[in-house]
Amino acid sequence: MMNLVAWLFRIVVFVILAVFASKNSHPVMLQYTLDQSIELPLSVVLLISFALGALIAMIVVRCRCNSND
Repeated sequence: MMNLVAWLFRIVVFVILAVFASKNSHPVMLQYTLDQSIELPLSVVLLISFALGALIAMIVVRCRCNSND
């Protein structure tokens, strides 16, 4: 039963992300130092930012849990 709930949750998240990506496809310019820049769709920039934030949070939580042992 939990496996079914997990798959339904994954499908809902995928549909939400697909709709989000389709509505935010305008290009944005990311500028770096020394006049370097890259142009990506807004949805890609936001999803990458979200993924990096989630990854950093997971690393911090694991480090805190391991240091308590």
